[in-house]
Formats: sequence, structure tokens, C-alpha cells
Amino acid sequence: MSKEAVAENTAGMEKVFDRPKSLNDQQFSYCPGCHHGVINRLIAETIDELGIQDNTVGTAPVGCSVFLYKWFDIDVIQPAHGRVSAVATGVKRARPDLNVFAYQGDGDFASIGTNNSTHAANRGENITVFFINNTLYGMTGGEMAPTTLLDQKTTTTPKGRKAKDFGYPIKMSEMLAELDGPTYITRQAVYDVKRIDQTKKAIKKAFRLQKEGNGYALVEILSACPINWGMDPVEANERIKQEVEKVYPLGDIIDRS
Repeated sequence: MSKEAVAENTAGMEKVFDRPKSLNDQQFSYCPGCHHGVINRLIAETIDELGIQDNTVGTAPVGCSVFLYKWFDIDVIQPAHGRVSAVATGVKRARPDLNVFAYQGDGDFASIGTNNSTHAANRGENITVFFINNTLYGMTGGEMAPTTLLDQKTTTTPKGRKAKDFGYPIKMSEMLAELDGPTYITRQAVYDVKRIDQTKKAIKKAFRLQKEGNGYALVEILSACPINWGMDPVEANERIKQEVEKVYPLGDIIDRS
């Protein structure tokens, strides 16, 4: 549809949402029904509400969030896949006055980046980490990830993930909560208004802890991937509630603040 047609069809419609200042005018390229867009907006709204746009730096890897630097009106660094927590650590140590966040998917955070993720948490680095868990590799074709559920079908597990062949789903948040370094670890979701509200509160708390110098904060967010799950968005939301949450229950896992 042309810009002219859009303008004609939306003429007279009430404006409901203002775009956060921390997001520019570029349109997201996420797939229909994907939760990344919701999460990006919540992060941007929080940055605006805390008044930290001018001194916030994001780090995001190759993956579904590969164009984060195009959408956010802040400085964003794109590290190599799996090295996001390490780069965020370097930025924060070099410039402790900045607010630094890492935005990572389950493949990046829990697979190739497991080493970097674990040791950043263990050291209690004063960074904010957003861990987006959609239980597979979203951008590259829907392959199995460390977080893939048992019996879940992916392009690399067409008969479903079997523990004897591929091990069990890795619960990164629970695993990192056993370390002494992290201050705050929580798991949230964004499939309805209530969960969106709770997720935003968690995001804001994680940023505030960093501003106060209180150490490592991790917000894991369960995310839908309708395209690779072979579902429509409504079915994908329901799958999170009925299946994914049974393996990855929502709520605060540790809060030492």
C-alpha cells in the first residue's frame, strides 16, 4: 500500500500512541506477531521515562535484533554473535557513567554466548541484560536452540527434541541465579496487557538498579515466533501460556536489591 493510500485510509483516526523519543521513524522489520517489537517499545519507553536517552548505549548481536541500531535513537553497538555481554561489559567499565544494556536472543545468550553471559553475571557486572527467549533460532530458519522444549519440532529436530539426543532445555535464568554475582533476575512475557505491564516494571527496575550501581540485572522475556512455530499470532500467544510457561515459569527468580 502506498503512503498516499495509508494517509487516506487513516485520515480522521484518533492517535492513540505517541512514538517514544528513543525510537526513530524507521519501521521494524520483525515478522508479524513477533514480540520483539513490543519489547523494543517497552525498552524505549522506559529510557524516555527515566530521562537517560542521551547517555544510554545498547549492544545487540546478529540475529532478529540485528537492526536495533537503525530503530533506536541512541548509540548502539553490534558485537559478533554471542559476544554481547562481553562488549557491554567493556563499554560499562570504560564509561561507568553510561547506562548500558545488552539485548540478546536465546541462541546468542544461551548457546554461542553462554561463556560470556555466565561470566558477566558471575562478576556482577553493572549492566542490564534483556534475554529474549523464543525457544529456537528465529532469524536463520527455526533451528533448535538450547531453550527448545522437549518434543518441540524445529527445522533441525523435525521429529521433536529428544533428551537422549539433544539434552534438556537450558534454564539460563535459574542457572545464573545460583551464582553470587547477579542482583536481579526475572522472567516475564508480553502476550497480554497484564504481562506487558509487569514486563515494563521489570525493565524499569533493571535500569534503575544499574543507575544506582547495584550490579547485574537480567530480564528474560518469553517471546512468540509465529512464523517458525507454524502458528498465527493468537495461537502463538496461547502456546506461551499453555506450553512454554510450564518449562519457564514467570516471576522474579532472585532479587538481592
